[in-house]
Amino acid sequence: MDMRVHDRRRFLALTAAASATPLLSACGAGFGGGESKKGGGSAADDVTGSFDWKKAKGKTVKALLNKHPYTDALIADLKSFTEKTGIKVEYDVFPEDNYFDKLTVDLSSGRASYDIFMLGAYMVWQYGPPGWLEDLGPWMSNSSATGSEWDQGDFFPNLLQADQWSLEAGAPLGQGGQYALPWGWETNVVAYNTEVFKKLGLKPAETFDELREISGVIKRKAPGAGFDGMYGVAVRGSRSWATIHPGFMTMYSRFGLKDFTVEGGKVKPAMNTPEAVAFTQDWAEMVKKGGPPSWTSYTWYQCSSDLGAKKAGMLFDADTAAYFQAVKGASPAAGKIAFHPGPKGPGGSLATNMWIWSLGMNAKSKNKHAAWLFLQWATGKEHLRKAAIEGNHIDPVRKSISQDAAYKDKMKGLEGFIETFETVVDQTKIQFTPQEQFFDATTSWAASLQEIYGGKNAKSVLNGLAGDLASKVG
Repeated sequence: MDMRVHDRRRFLALTAAASATPLLSACGAGFGGGESKKGGGSAADDVTGSFDWKKAKGKTVKALLNKHPYTDALIADLKSFTEKTGIKVEYDVFPEDNYFDKLTVDLSSGRASYDIFMLGAYMVWQYGPPGWLEDLGPWMSNSSATGSEWDQGDFFPNLLQADQWSLEAGAPLGQGGQYALPWGWETNVVAYNTEVFKKLGLKPAETFDELREISGVIKRKAPGAGFDGMYGVAVRGSRSWATIHPGFMTMYSRFGLKDFTVEGGKVKPAMNTPEAVAFTQDWAEMVKKGGPPSWTSYTWYQCSSDLGAKKAGMLFDADTAAYFQAVKGASPAAGKIAFHPGPKGPGGSLATNMWIWSLGMNAKSKNKHAAWLFLQWATGKEHLRKAAIEGNHIDPVRKSISQDAAYKDKMKGLEGFIETFETVVDQTKIQFTPQEQFFDATTSWAASLQEIYGGKNAKSVLNGLAGDLASKVG
């Protein structure tokens, strides 16, 4: 499988799009247009009577989708949705290189070219305040619009909460409107090459100090043990927000560190506390002593590919980045990759950051009832079970699928995958502080990390970063 097709992390284009986005306050955000009631209520209020999948029969909804294995599974199963509902689905699929540009431009135009679309949970912080996203809460709570088999309680609660926000900067997730539904997600854990670990007598790191030590040992000793050109640990390093959110933010959070704090309603940078400075310096040293030679260009694709090519002894990133290298026949390292929760924090913390592909509805859609039936089906048990077992829709958002015998049977050949997932699932959440400048702030953070890696004083660089962000965020 060509991993470039699934390059979920090429978001430099998004950074530019985000900077062009009008930063409207939540106070002025409205959800009018389309089917919304004139009095400001939800269009969900208009759906009455008993629930019926055929209530919007004859309608057509249009979806904007990112090229991804989840999308492949969805398209393969669309016939089932149309047969069930009588609703036709038209869709456009774009590669991630320009997907979010396309979505941002369309939403900001107010044209409602698409009724439904894929978005990451972080994008709620960008798209929610201007009023571009439909609040799905009223649809979820209306038994006339939502069938009992959808079973909201079957979702892992931390995933639903990740798409729920009050639209106020710094306010915790899990409160306010439900602006998207979790569809597919990733934990950020460690995957490692079992051959080199056995040859060098290594065990997976249980502490950050151990991870740093093992990374260096592999880089020094693996080439002499028959693993030519192998280094210790693959982690992202490019000047992009995507460098911060996987392994770095996971380990940072396990140390109890915060990106921002909220004081008196103001969002204040916290990546320059003495503890954060020390951690960041240690992370940069780990990469210098045990990471890839050209780390500052590394995206998720290079990290994943190096694990599969036996160039990296470990990967600290999305479990899916390792999954697509570990499955039979996928890479030279296939069958020799195991999964581990990764190092615990000093207090035993396994706090883990995550990425969630979610599905949202355009607040200005003229086909909201039909769009909601589609969202309900796409996030429902029947489709997601099929997508997990027959496709590559791994890391289920639903508890029932994670415990399904057929799903577990599919994943059992991947050493430690199920055990790792079950260990971290309840401790995995978005570890960032919600705020509209997220993409710009984390891209600047990645640039600072590169400077520290290059030899600049960590305290000075991070103080400069915090000072710059303080004037932009709050």
